[in-house]
This record gives sequence, C-alpha cells and structure tokens, in this order.
Amino acid sequence: MAARITRAKKKIAAARIPYRVPPLAELPDRTESVLMVVHLLFSTGHTAPAGADLVRRDLVERALDLARMLRSLLPGDPEVASLLAHILLTDARRRTRVSDEGRLLLLADQDRRQWDRPEIEEGLHLVAEAIRKGRPRRFALMAAITAVHADSPSWDATDWEELVGLYDLLLDAWPSPVVALNRAVAVGFAAGPAAGLAALEPLESEPQLTTYGYLASARADLLRRLGRIPEALVSYQEALAFTENEVERSFLAQRITDLKRQ
Repeated sequence: MAARITRAKKKIAAARIPYRVPPLAELPDRTESVLMVVHLLFSTGHTAPAGADLVRRDLVERALDLARMLRSLLPGDPEVASLLAHILLTDARRRTRVSDEGRLLLLADQDRRQWDRPEIEEGLHLVAEAIRKGRPRRFALMAAITAVHADSPSWDATDWEELVGLYDLLLDAWPSPVVALNRAVAVGFAAGPAAGLAALEPLESEPQLTTYGYLASARADLLRRLGRIPEALVSYQEALAFTENEVERSFLAQRITDLKRQ
C-alpha cells in the first residue's frame, strides 16, 4: 500500500495534476464514497480482522476524527451526521467489550453503566437530527439500529422487533448479505432461534459469506439455543477456522469446550 501511494504521488507530480476543490454540485456523489471509506476504517479498527487485540484504537480514533471533520465541513448533510452518530454510539461501549482478563464480552454480558454516556447522548442527538431531514438512507438507518442498542437500559429491554423493522428498511436502502445476516440474528431474538435459523438459511449459499466467520458463529449460537449441540459444535468449529482475531478465537474455543462438557 505504501508503494502504491508513493507511485501515485510521483504520477501526480510528474503530470502536474492540480489540486481542485470540487464544486458543490459534485459533493453528494463524492461524499458517499468518503463516508464508506471512513466507515470501513472504523469497522476495521472496532474489530480488528486479525491479531492479538480486539480493537485497533489508532484506526478508531482516526475514523472518529475524520467523521468530525466531515461534520464540520458539511453540517447540513444527514448522512454525515449519521455516520458520526454510528461511530459515537458504537465506540461508547469500548470499555466493556473485553473483560479484565482479556475475554470477549458479548453485548448481553456488558456492564452498561460503564458505557460513555456523553458519547451516547451526542450520538442520539445526531440520529434524531438526521431522521428529521427526510427519508433515512443507509447511514441514518445504521445509526438508528445502533441507537436502539445504546438507548436500551438492559439486554432484556432491547426492542428486537424494532430492530428487525430497521434492518428491513436498511436492506431496501442497501441490499447486502451482511445486513441480511444481522437481520437474521435480530429475528432470532425477536421471534426465537428457530425463526432466526430459518432467516439465516437462504444466506448459506451467498458467495460473499462463504468464508465469513460471523455467519457460522451466528448459526452456531442459534443451534445452541435450540439445544442442537452436535450441529452447534460443527458450526462453532467452522467459525473458528474462519476467524483470525485471537480474542474472538479464544471466545469461540471456549464455547466449543463448554458445549463438549454438556
């Protein structure tokens, strides 16, 4: 990547390509691409694809800085406000995602008293602002989903039916197998694991999810909750094979060990 950037710089210098601020009419199309890159940067930092640490704080903080910069440059853009809200509401849980012993803590097991309330309040304000500006688009819906989790006083109080509805809207705005997977997980909590498994089944043939560890782990959890232990074990082992982050691998390995003891 460094070599590619160096070659690009040399090409720009040799061709004497001038720096040009795009006119306002071009900003909407360009903004969408920028938002996608900042979101990818945050997602990669929030859960590192590989390595010993669950989080890459350097990437998370850089993404937050860029989102705030975009907000200051385009204060009236609802998608910019929504991306910043999504990052704030997600990052507000940073202190509770890993235990003192380095063990992964799922959302259901996190101490919500330790969540960053100022970040949550700022994020909720931005979500409300974006929703008021018309039909919500991709990042507004993502932020709304994150807001439901952030604003729930407990795991048991989570409004899963509302989340399923928001995922339905997000699928319309941004058709994606990963969104469909997250919707299936929400269905599993709103209507039970059997319904979640049924929603997951059509995704098994999606090429983009062939080696996606979260598909296997979602299936494993639904099977575990149904008491189908042998099948759950196979799915957890599949998820482990597709997972490179050591914190997540440790969590999956422990799940396998616990199920084998049953």
